[in-house]
Amino acid sequence: MEKGMRLSALGRWLACVTAALTIGALAGCKDETDKPKPSFMNVGEFSVNTKADYTEVRDGAGRKLALIPRGGARPAGFGPSEVVEVPVRRVVAYRAFEVGIMAALGVSDTLVGVTDPERKWTRADVRRGFAEGRIAYVGDSTKVDFERIRAQHPDLVMTWDPSIVPMMDSLGIPVVVTSTPVATCLATHLRFVEFIAPFFGKEAEGRAYYRRVAAALEEIRARTKGMPPPKAMWGDIYEKRVLVEPGNAWVAELIGLAQSDYLFDDVYGTSCVEISTERFIYSGRDADIYFTYRTPDKGATSKATLARTNPLIGRLKPLGPDGKVYAPLPGYAQSADHLDDVLVEISAILHPQAYPGRKLAYFTELPDVDPPQPERN
Repeated sequence: MEKGMRLSALGRWLACVTAALTIGALAGCKDETDKPKPSFMNVGEFSVNTKADYTEVRDGAGRKLALIPRGGARPAGFGPSEVVEVPVRRVVAYRAFEVGIMAALGVSDTLVGVTDPERKWTRADVRRGFAEGRIAYVGDSTKVDFERIRAQHPDLVMTWDPSIVPMMDSLGIPVVVTSTPVATCLATHLRFVEFIAPFFGKEAEGRAYYRRVAAALEEIRARTKGMPPPKAMWGDIYEKRVLVEPGNAWVAELIGLAQSDYLFDDVYGTSCVEISTERFIYSGRDADIYFTYRTPDKGATSKATLARTNPLIGRLKPLGPDGKVYAPLPGYAQSADHLDDVLVEISAILHPQAYPGRKLAYFTELPDVDPPQPERN
Protein backbone atom coordinates (compact mmCIF):
# COMPACT_ATOMS: atom_id res chain seq x y z
CA MET A 1 0.00 0.00 0.00
CA GLU A 2 2.78 2.43 1.01
CA LYS A 3 4.68 1.64 -2.21
CA GLY A 4 1.55 2.36 -4.23
CA MET A 5 1.10 5.68 -2.45
CA ARG A 6 4.68 6.65 -3.25
CA LEU A 7 4.29 5.74 -6.90
CA SER A 8 1.09 7.77 -7.02
CA ALA A 9 2.86 10.73 -5.42
CA LEU A 10 5.70 10.41 -7.93
CA GLY A 11 3.19 10.42 -10.78
CA ARG A 12 1.52 13.57 -9.49
CA TRP A 13 4.92 15.23 -9.04
CA LEU A 14 6.05 14.37 -12.56
CA ALA A 15 2.78 15.60 -14.07
CA CYS A 16 2.93 18.95 -12.32
CA VAL A 17 6.64 19.49 -12.87
CA THR A 18 6.36 18.53 -16.53
CA ALA A 19 3.62 21.12 -16.93
CA ALA A 20 5.69 23.72 -15.11
CA LEU A 21 8.80 23.06 -17.15
CA THR A 22 6.89 23.01 -20.42
CA ILE A 23 5.55 26.45 -19.73
CA GLY A 24 8.95 27.38 -18.35
CA ALA A 25 10.12 27.41 -21.95
CA LEU A 26 8.12 30.64 -22.25
CA ALA A 27 10.85 32.30 -20.23
CA GLY A 28 12.89 32.57 -23.40
CA CYS A 29 10.03 33.74 -25.61
CA LYS A 30 9.51 37.31 -26.74
CA ASP A 31 6.52 39.31 -25.57
CA GLU A 32 3.26 37.58 -26.44
CA THR A 33 0.84 40.48 -26.06
CA ASP A 34 0.20 40.43 -29.80
CA LYS A 35 -0.81 36.77 -29.79
CA PRO A 36 -4.47 35.73 -29.50
CA LYS A 37 -5.52 34.56 -26.05
CA PRO A 38 -6.55 30.90 -25.78
CA SER A 39 -10.32 30.48 -25.59
CA PHE A 40 -10.06 27.85 -22.85
CA MET A 41 -7.42 27.42 -20.17
CA ASN A 42 -7.10 25.09 -17.19
CA VAL A 43 -5.11 26.22 -14.17
CA GLY A 44 -5.20 23.13 -11.97
CA GLU A 45 -8.74 22.97 -10.56
CA PHE A 46 -9.47 26.43 -11.97
CA SER A 47 -10.46 27.26 -15.54
CA VAL A 48 -11.01 30.26 -17.80
CA ASN A 49 -13.31 29.92 -20.82
CA THR A 50 -13.56 32.94 -23.12
CA LYS A 51 -16.93 33.14 -24.89
CA ALA A 52 -18.37 35.63 -27.36
CA ASP A 53 -19.94 38.04 -24.85
CA TYR A 54 -18.41 37.06 -21.51
CA THR A 55 -15.74 34.94 -19.86
CA GLU A 56 -16.77 31.91 -17.81
CA VAL A 57 -14.46 30.94 -14.96
CA ARG A 58 -14.57 27.95 -12.60
CA ASP A 59 -13.29 28.62 -9.11
CA GLY A 60 -11.70 26.33 -6.54
CA ALA A 61 -15.09 25.15 -5.27
CA GLY A 62 -16.22 24.19 -8.79
CA ARG A 63 -18.58 27.18 -9.05
CA LYS A 64 -19.02 28.91 -12.40
CA LEU A 65 -18.90 32.70 -12.63
CA ALA A 66 -19.51 35.00 -15.58
CA LEU A 67 -17.13 37.91 -16.10
CA ILE A 68 -18.87 40.59 -18.17
CA PRO A 69 -17.76 44.04 -19.34
CA ARG A 70 -19.03 46.83 -17.10
CA GLY A 71 -22.57 47.70 -18.12
CA GLY A 72 -22.80 44.60 -20.31
CA ALA A 73 -25.74 42.21 -20.58
CA ARG A 74 -25.96 39.54 -17.89
CA PRO A 75 -25.87 36.03 -19.41
CA ALA A 76 -28.61 33.54 -18.62
CA GLY A 77 -27.98 30.78 -16.12
CA PHE A 78 -26.05 32.83 -13.57
CA GLY A 79 -27.38 34.24 -10.31
CA PRO A 80 -26.81 37.89 -9.36
CA SER A 81 -23.77 37.06 -7.20
CA GLU A 82 -22.31 34.82 -9.93
CA VAL A 83 -21.87 37.69 -12.38
CA VAL A 84 -18.81 39.91 -12.00
CA GLU A 85 -18.45 43.18 -13.87
CA VAL A 86 -14.85 43.58 -14.99
CA PRO A 87 -12.45 45.07 -14.50
CA VAL A 88 -13.26 44.91 -10.80
CA ARG A 89 -12.58 48.10 -8.87
CA ARG A 90 -13.04 47.13 -5.22
CA VAL A 91 -11.81 43.82 -3.79
CA VAL A 92 -11.83 42.15 -0.38
CA ALA A 93 -9.10 39.49 -0.24
CA TYR A 94 -8.85 36.81 2.43
CA ARG A 95 -5.32 35.60 1.67
CA ALA A 96 -2.06 37.52 1.53
CA PHE A 97 -1.21 35.45 -1.55
CA GLU A 98 -3.98 37.11 -3.58
CA VAL A 99 -2.85 40.51 -2.31
CA GLY A 100 0.62 39.81 -3.70
CA ILE A 101 -0.81 38.61 -7.02
CA MET A 102 -2.84 41.83 -7.28
CA ALA A 103 0.38 43.80 -6.77
CA ALA A 104 2.05 41.78 -9.53
CA LEU A 105 -0.81 42.75 -11.84
CA GLY A 106 -0.52 46.42 -10.89
CA VAL A 107 -3.96 46.65 -9.25
CA SER A 108 -3.10 47.09 -5.57
CA ASP A 109 -5.26 50.21 -5.48
CA THR A 110 -8.40 48.06 -5.88
CA LEU A 111 -7.86 46.35 -2.50
CA VAL A 112 -10.38 47.61 0.08
CA GLY A 113 -10.55 44.82 2.67
CA VAL A 114 -8.29 42.18 4.26
CA THR A 115 -8.58 39.59 7.04
CA ASP A 116 -5.37 40.48 8.87
CA PRO A 117 -5.13 43.65 10.99
CA GLU A 118 -2.76 46.42 9.96
CA ARG A 119 -0.08 45.46 12.50
CA LYS A 120 0.48 42.11 10.76
CA TRP A 121 1.21 43.58 7.36
CA THR A 122 4.75 44.24 6.16
CA ARG A 123 3.71 45.32 2.65
CA ALA A 124 4.08 49.06 2.12
CA ASP A 125 1.15 49.19 -0.30
CA VAL A 126 -1.23 47.60 2.23
CA ARG A 127 -0.02 49.76 5.11
CA ARG A 128 -0.47 52.80 2.90
CA GLY A 129 -4.01 51.68 2.07
CA PHE A 130 -4.82 51.45 5.77
CA ALA A 131 -3.33 54.90 6.41
CA GLU A 132 -5.40 56.40 3.60
CA GLY A 133 -8.59 54.80 4.93
CA ARG A 134 -9.14 52.79 1.75
CA ILE A 135 -8.38 49.37 3.25
CA ALA A 136 -10.33 48.03 6.23
CA TYR A 137 -9.83 45.01 8.45
CA VAL A 138 -13.00 42.93 7.99
CA GLY A 139 -12.33 40.40 10.75
CA ASP A 140 -10.40 37.17 11.04
CA SER A 141 -10.76 34.90 8.01
CA THR A 142 -12.43 32.20 10.13
CA LYS A 143 -15.14 34.60 11.38
CA VAL A 144 -15.38 37.65 9.17
CA ASP A 145 -17.70 40.54 9.96
CA PHE A 146 -20.13 40.59 7.06
CA GLU A 147 -21.28 44.10 7.93
CA ARG A 148 -17.72 45.34 7.59
CA ILE A 149 -17.45 43.63 4.22
CA ARG A 150 -20.69 45.21 3.02
CA ALA A 151 -19.54 48.63 4.26
CA GLN A 152 -16.55 48.42 1.90
CA HIS A 153 -18.86 48.02 -1.13
CA PRO A 154 -16.70 45.40 -2.85
CA ASP A 155 -17.22 44.30 -6.45
CA LEU A 156 -15.65 40.97 -5.50
CA VAL A 157 -14.62 38.94 -2.46
CA MET A 158 -11.72 36.50 -2.89
CA THR A 159 -11.93 33.81 -0.23
CA TRP A 160 -10.58 30.39 0.71
CA ASP A 161 -13.83 29.67 2.58
CA PRO A 162 -16.76 28.35 0.47
CA SER A 163 -19.07 28.49 3.49
CA ILE A 164 -19.49 32.27 3.11
CA VAL A 165 -21.03 31.93 -0.36
CA PRO A 166 -24.68 31.81 0.87
CA MET A 167 -24.21 34.98 2.93
CA MET A 168 -22.49 36.72 0.02
CA ASP A 169 -25.39 35.64 -2.18
CA SER A 170 -27.85 37.26 0.22
CA LEU A 171 -25.81 40.47 0.12
CA GLY A 172 -25.54 40.35 -3.67
CA ILE A 173 -21.74 40.44 -3.55
CA PRO A 174 -19.88 38.22 -6.04
CA VAL A 175 -17.40 35.83 -4.43
CA VAL A 176 -14.69 33.65 -5.94
CA VAL A 177 -13.17 30.73 -4.03
CA THR A 178 -9.41 30.81 -4.52
CA SER A 179 -8.50 27.61 -2.67
CA THR A 180 -9.05 23.94 -3.53
CA PRO A 181 -9.79 20.84 -1.41
CA VAL A 182 -6.21 19.63 -1.93
CA ALA A 183 -2.94 21.56 -1.92
CA THR A 184 -2.05 23.23 -5.21
CA CYS A 185 0.84 21.74 -7.14
CA LEU A 186 3.81 23.75 -8.35
CA ALA A 187 2.45 24.36 -11.84
CA THR A 188 -0.88 25.63 -10.49
CA HIS A 189 0.87 27.86 -7.96
CA LEU A 190 2.87 29.45 -10.76
CA ARG A 191 -0.07 29.81 -13.13
CA PHE A 192 -2.67 30.98 -10.61
CA VAL A 193 -2.03 34.55 -11.76
CA GLU A 194 -3.57 33.61 -15.13
CA PHE A 195 -6.83 32.74 -13.36
CA ILE A 196 -6.91 36.01 -11.41
CA ALA A 197 -5.81 38.31 -14.27
CA PRO A 198 -9.14 38.28 -16.22
CA PHE A 199 -10.97 39.76 -13.23
CA PHE A 200 -8.88 42.90 -13.71
CA GLY A 201 -8.39 42.85 -17.48
CA LYS A 202 -4.66 42.28 -16.89
CA GLU A 203 -4.03 39.14 -18.93
CA ALA A 204 -0.85 40.51 -20.53
CA GLU A 205 0.58 41.41 -17.12
CA GLY A 206 -0.33 37.95 -15.86
CA ARG A 207 1.56 36.27 -18.69
CA ALA A 208 4.60 38.48 -18.09
CA TYR A 209 4.60 37.59 -14.39
CA TYR A 210 4.31 33.92 -15.22
CA ARG A 211 7.23 34.01 -17.64
CA ARG A 212 9.39 35.67 -15.00
CA VAL A 213 8.58 33.05 -12.36
CA ALA A 214 8.96 30.18 -14.84
CA ALA A 215 12.42 31.49 -15.75
CA ALA A 216 13.38 31.29 -12.07
CA LEU A 217 12.22 27.68 -12.02
CA GLU A 218 14.40 26.88 -15.02
CA GLU A 219 17.37 28.53 -13.32
CA ILE A 220 16.79 26.42 -10.20
CA ARG A 221 16.76 23.22 -12.20
CA ALA A 222 19.97 24.17 -14.02
CA ARG A 223 21.84 25.35 -10.92
CA THR A 224 21.04 22.32 -8.79
CA LYS A 225 21.49 19.65 -11.46
CA GLY A 226 23.70 16.82 -10.28
CA MET A 227 24.08 18.12 -6.73
CA PRO A 228 23.85 15.72 -3.76
CA PRO A 229 20.25 15.74 -2.52
CA PRO A 230 19.62 16.90 1.04
CA LYS A 231 16.61 15.47 2.89
CA ALA A 232 14.03 18.09 3.83
CA MET A 233 10.80 18.25 5.85
CA TRP A 234 8.20 21.00 6.22
CA GLY A 235 5.67 21.13 9.06
CA ASP A 236 5.25 21.38 12.81
CA ILE A 237 4.03 19.73 16.00
CA TYR A 238 1.33 21.63 17.84
CA GLU A 239 -0.39 20.90 21.15
CA LYS A 240 -2.93 18.52 19.67
CA ARG A 241 -1.99 18.13 16.01
CA VAL A 242 0.94 17.46 13.71
CA LEU A 243 0.71 19.30 10.39
CA VAL A 244 2.94 19.02 7.31
CA GLU A 245 3.03 20.05 3.69
CA PRO A 246 1.96 17.01 1.63
CA GLY A 247 3.86 15.67 -1.34
CA ASN A 248 1.37 17.27 -3.74
CA ALA A 249 1.98 20.77 -2.34
CA TRP A 250 3.96 23.27 -4.40
CA VAL A 251 6.74 23.58 -1.80
CA ALA A 252 7.20 19.81 -1.76
CA GLU A 253 7.39 19.66 -5.54
CA LEU A 254 9.83 22.57 -5.59
CA ILE A 255 12.07 20.68 -3.17
CA GLY A 256 11.98 17.70 -5.53
CA LEU A 257 12.70 19.87 -8.55
CA ALA A 258 15.69 21.38 -6.75
CA GLN A 259 17.42 17.98 -6.57
CA SER A 260 16.36 17.31 -2.97
CA ASP A 261 14.42 14.57 -1.19
CA TYR A 262 11.15 15.58 0.45
CA LEU A 263 10.43 13.23 3.33
CA PHE A 264 6.63 13.52 3.14
CA ASP A 265 6.44 12.93 -0.60
CA ASP A 266 4.05 10.00 -0.10
CA VAL A 267 1.55 12.11 1.87
CA TYR A 268 -1.39 13.49 -0.12
CA GLY A 269 -3.96 16.08 0.85
CA THR A 270 -4.61 19.69 1.67
CA SER A 271 -1.93 22.16 2.66
CA CYS A 272 -1.13 21.72 6.37
CA VAL A 273 -2.41 18.13 6.32
CA GLU A 274 -2.49 16.21 9.60
CA ILE A 275 -0.26 13.16 10.10
CA SER A 276 0.69 11.05 13.11
CA THR A 277 3.32 12.17 15.58
CA GLU A 278 5.13 8.88 15.05
CA ARG A 279 5.46 9.48 11.31
CA PHE A 280 6.70 13.03 11.85
CA ILE A 281 9.40 11.94 14.31
CA TYR A 282 10.37 8.93 12.16
CA SER A 283 10.97 11.11 9.09
CA GLY A 284 12.71 13.72 11.21
CA ARG A 285 15.43 11.24 12.17
CA ASP A 286 16.72 11.32 8.58
CA ALA A 287 16.17 14.99 7.74
CA ASP A 288 18.99 17.41 7.05
CA ILE A 289 16.83 20.53 6.76
CA TYR A 290 13.65 21.38 8.64
CA PHE A 291 11.25 24.14 7.61
CA THR A 292 8.96 25.07 10.50
CA TYR A 293 5.62 26.83 10.07
CA ARG A 294 6.33 28.99 13.11
CA THR A 295 7.59 32.52 12.62
CA PRO A 296 10.04 34.10 15.08
CA ASP A 297 7.20 35.96 16.82
CA LYS A 298 5.53 32.57 17.43
CA GLY A 299 8.53 31.09 19.22
CA ALA A 300 10.86 30.10 16.37
CA THR A 301 13.86 32.09 17.58
CA SER A 302 16.33 29.23 18.13
CA LYS A 303 16.52 25.44 18.04
CA ALA A 304 16.44 25.37 21.83
CA THR A 305 13.36 27.57 22.04
CA LEU A 306 11.61 25.53 19.36
CA ALA A 307 12.37 22.32 21.24
CA ARG A 308 10.94 23.80 24.44
CA THR A 309 7.60 24.39 22.74
CA ASN A 310 7.32 20.61 22.37
CA PRO A 311 10.05 18.23 23.56
CA LEU A 312 9.27 15.85 20.69
CA ILE A 313 10.61 18.39 18.20
CA GLY A 314 13.96 18.12 19.92
CA ARG A 315 14.24 14.57 18.61
CA LEU A 316 14.44 15.76 15.00
CA LYS A 317 17.90 15.45 13.47
CA PRO A 318 17.92 19.05 12.13
CA LEU A 319 17.70 20.36 15.69
CA GLY A 320 21.05 18.76 16.43
CA PRO A 321 24.36 20.60 16.08
CA ASP A 322 24.82 19.63 12.43
CA GLY A 323 21.24 20.22 11.29
CA LYS A 324 19.57 23.24 9.74
CA VAL A 325 16.24 24.74 10.81
CA TYR A 326 14.54 27.58 8.94
CA ALA A 327 11.57 29.71 9.98
CA PRO A 328 9.54 31.93 7.64
CA LEU A 329 9.80 35.66 8.19
CA PRO A 330 6.55 37.69 8.31
CA GLY A 331 6.95 38.87 4.73
CA TYR A 332 7.20 35.35 3.29
CA ALA A 333 3.45 34.79 2.99
CA GLN A 334 2.90 38.32 1.68
CA SER A 335 5.36 38.21 -1.22
CA ALA A 336 3.52 36.48 -4.07
CA ASP A 337 4.55 39.35 -6.36
CA HIS A 338 8.13 38.21 -5.74
CA LEU A 339 7.44 34.49 -6.07
CA ASP A 340 10.50 34.05 -8.28
CA ASP A 341 12.72 35.30 -5.45
CA VAL A 342 10.94 33.06 -2.94
CA LEU A 343 11.50 29.98 -5.11
CA VAL A 344 15.18 30.78 -5.57
CA GLU A 345 15.64 31.37 -1.84
CA ILE A 346 14.19 27.97 -0.97
CA SER A 347 16.55 26.43 -3.53
CA ALA A 348 19.46 28.35 -1.99
CA ILE A 349 18.59 26.97 1.45
CA LEU A 350 18.66 23.45 0.04
CA HIS A 351 21.88 24.00 -1.93
CA PRO A 352 23.81 26.97 -0.49
CA GLN A 353 26.88 25.93 -2.48
CA ALA A 354 24.97 26.77 -5.68
CA TYR A 355 24.20 30.31 -4.49
CA PRO A 356 27.39 31.61 -2.84
CA GLY A 357 26.92 34.83 -0.91
CA ARG A 358 23.13 34.89 -1.23
CA LYS A 359 21.43 36.46 1.78
CA LEU A 360 18.06 35.33 3.09
CA ALA A 361 15.08 37.68 2.82
CA TYR A 362 12.06 35.42 3.40
CA PHE A 363 13.41 32.87 5.90
CA THR A 364 15.79 32.94 8.83
CA GLU A 365 18.14 30.16 9.95
CA LEU A 366 17.67 29.41 13.63
CA PRO A 367 20.76 29.43 15.87
CA ASP A 368 21.29 26.64 18.40
CA VAL A 369 20.30 28.92 21.28
CA ASP A 370 18.94 32.43 21.66
CA PRO A 371 21.62 35.10 21.97
CA PRO A 372 22.00 36.49 25.50
CA GLN A 373 19.73 39.41 26.25
CA PRO A 374 21.36 42.65 27.43
CA GLU A 375 20.94 43.30 31.11
CA ARG A 376 18.45 45.99 32.06
CA ASN A 377 19.59 48.68 34.42
